[in-house]
Formats: sequence, structure tokens, C-alpha cells
Amino acid sequence: MGNKMRQFGLIIFGAVAGIMLSLNFSAVADKETTEVLRPLPVEELRAFTEVFGRIKSDYVEPVEDKKLITEAINGMLTGLDPHSAYLDTDAFKELQIGTQGEFGGLGIEVSMEDGFVKVISPIEDTPAFRAGIKPGDLIIKLDETAVKGLSLTDAIKRMRGKPNTPITLTVLRKGETKPLVFPLIRAVIKIQSVKSKIIEPGYGYIRITQFQEQTGENLVKAIDKLFKESTVPMKGLVLDLRNDPGGLLNGAVAVSAAFLPSNSLVVYTDGRTDDAKMKLKASPEFYLRDTKSDYLKRLPPAIKTVPMITLVNGGSASASEIVAGALQDHKRSVVMGTQTFGKGSVQTILPLGNNTAIKLTTARYYTPNGQSIQAKGITPDILDESAKDETERLREADLDRHLSNGKSKEVKPETEAAKVEPKPAVKATKPTNGEDKNKKSEPPAEFGSSGDLLLTQAMNYFKGGAAVSNKNPDSAKTVN
Repeated sequence: MGNKMRQFGLIIFGAVAGIMLSLNFSAVADKETTEVLRPLPVEELRAFTEVFGRIKSDYVEPVEDKKLITEAINGMLTGLDPHSAYLDTDAFKELQIGTQGEFGGLGIEVSMEDGFVKVISPIEDTPAFRAGIKPGDLIIKLDETAVKGLSLTDAIKRMRGKPNTPITLTVLRKGETKPLVFPLIRAVIKIQSVKSKIIEPGYGYIRITQFQEQTGENLVKAIDKLFKESTVPMKGLVLDLRNDPGGLLNGAVAVSAAFLPSNSLVVYTDGRTDDAKMKLKASPEFYLRDTKSDYLKRLPPAIKTVPMITLVNGGSASASEIVAGALQDHKRSVVMGTQTFGKGSVQTILPLGNNTAIKLTTARYYTPNGQSIQAKGITPDILDESAKDETERLREADLDRHLSNGKSKEVKPETEAAKVEPKPAVKATKPTNGEDKNKKSEPPAEFGSSGDLLLTQAMNYFKGGAAVSNKNPDSAKTVN
């Protein structure tokens, strides 16, 4: 038995070593580099093959080789950071569907923490959002299945399904003594990427809920509609990126390019390989995905100069942080709200064949003036102290194994950005003596509605009003 085990281990060792050697040579060839191939970690590979052999021979039930190898790949990637992952056939397909803006499910952006699924943000106009699922909720059960032990991919598969089918989520929420139970009905999630309206004559409002393949084109339509509907020349534009979890990079570049001068630096990336070092600018080659004509040419010229305020919060992540950072650094827009999520790392999808792939973190994002977004986010020019629950919101820096911020780079010559010290906005009103301090708080107003306090403050700011703390009235300034 011992000899067979040793022979088996040697066979597996040789196979794994051969695969890794092939991958190393392939990587070197693909990158056309003369870097000397590092020696394989022989002792670690031997330990791997011994564990593999023990599982094959001693585990209580037979296990297929494919399952063991797949789980080993999963372990390698999930052990790196919260965003690197192995995408099997189903997960790869789901990723492609998600970027097109329509899929069946509940409408939640999630991550994995301590073996449970943690909600980053519910998506607007979805079953999860309407049911009251909140950022930071910890999903512990899906129907009668405990989440502990499931991979994030498996949990997402269970949450997605045919429209009009039920599922029950059991969640733990900070401040609640008992788990909360949410019966939900799955729906076809059709995400309207861009929403717009006239707030009052001369003032437009645009909300981007997620960056998808058509976001740039939809933004052009929204802007064109606003300018045509406005009965007076446009005096101000609010760009709302709150609770926008991100999406496609070219969508973020397109949105930024709509408001910035041509060829302005939008974002740059820095990683270990040459492919990971990019400068993305407000030029068609960085946001058009095919040979179609440049849709941004249809924008009214005034969109480049109309005063702007960009609204953000702890749910603004990734692509939305890129846009906010670019507009802020180029002094094109005042950023108002709370510190953003801090998801500033680049994930590259690397197909492996058989409709599978790996999603690998390969670089960090930097704003035009050289500030790393990762694990820090974008600091607003004007802080919103009236925001509820923002201090308890889950952010990138709270995730296990999150990538560090890295070093900030030198200011790039493409922008004359200067650091703006954040100013406080109007603080939350304290209850009067006649109010019940223990009264359950009302749900937050819908973004863009008449009850949206931050939007009201943005309008006050446009008009030179009191978008400042009472303690510092002199800090008010107008947008010009």
C-alpha cells in the first residue's frame, strides 16, 4: 500500500509540476520577456500531491479528480483577495450576462466573509431592494440550506433562478438580536443603467445605477433629453453615483469623457506586468468596444462646462469611484456625500478553455492626480454628516484579505489637480424634546426624490445656499 501511495504521489507530482512548468513557460512566452524562470516550489508541490493522494485513498467517499483539482484552483484564487476567483462554465456565463444588464435573481451585490455571504449593496428596483435588504447584512441561510461551507459562486447560483420562483433569505443584521427572515420572489433583473429628470428649470439630475455595455450611449440620450426638456439654459447638473457598485471599465471612461475635455486622463493602472500598466483617457479608443461611431460626438457642447455636483456614498464602488475621482481631480465637479467603498483593484478575466476562466487581480486603479482608490475610496469635497448608517456600512477595507492601498504616485502632468480638504455638509437634525428618541427610524428616501436630503443640499450648494455646517458658515462656496 505504501509503495502504491508513493507511486501515485510521484505520478500526481509529475503531472502538477508539468502543468505548472508549462504554465510558467507559456506565461513567459506570452509576455515576451527574458525574465529567468523561477524554480518550482518542490517541497510545497510534494505536500500538495501527498494531500491529494490521501484524499483519493482515505476519504470516506470517493472523490473525482476533477472536483479536487477544481477546488484546489478555487482555494489558490480565493486565498489571494476577495475579488480573484475561478469561474466555472456557469459562473463565466453569469458574468457575461450580468454586464449586459439583464438576468434572473434577487438584485444584490455580495462578497464572502467568514464563510457567509455579505451584502455590499442591494440594486435599486429589485426584489432585494424592495424587501429591505441592507448593506452589511450577513446571509446565513438560503431557504433551508446553510450558507456556511458554500462557495460564493454556489451561493449566487442558489440565489439566481427562474423568475417568479420563491426563495427565503435568513440574515444577521447588526443591532438585531435575532436573525431576520426575508421571503423573496425572484425576478428578471433588468437594470436601468441611466435615469434622468429635470429637478427644476435649469437643473438636471442623472443617476447611474451600474456601468454596463450601453451605459455611455444611454448617458448621451439622457443628457440630450435633459437639454431639450429644460425651458431655460442649463445652470447645473447633478450626477448621482450613490450605491452604484461599478461594472465595466469602458463605461466609466465613457461617462467621464462625456464631461471632461478630450484626451484628459481619466484613470491609470499599475501592476507587475506591462499589460497591467495602462493610461485610460477621454478618447474614443478607450471607451468604444467596436468600430461604431463615437456616440459622445452627439453631446451638446454645453455639457463640458455646465456646473456639476457628483453624489457618492459608501455603496459607490469601482467604476463609479473612477468617475468621481476623475471629475474631482480635474476640478470638473464638486463631489458631495460620504467616503466611497474603496474597490480600486483591476480584475482581468483570463479564459482557460472549456468556457471556464479565472478572474485575477492584476493591478490597482489610480486617479489622475495619483491617488490609489484601493481600500480607501474617494474622499468627497463636501462631507454629508446627515447620512444614516454610513459609518457602519461595509467597505473594501473591511473585507478579509483585501488588497492594500499601495503607494500613491506622483501627480501626473495631465491635470493641475489640487487636494481639496473636505468641508462638512449640514448635519442631521437632532430630535426635539417632543420627539421619541427611541422611535424606529424611517427608511431612507428614494434617491432623486423630493425627500432626498443630499440632493436638496446639492441644489442649495448650486444656489450658494447652506450646504455647510452651522459651525462653519464661511466655508460655503458657489460652483463655477
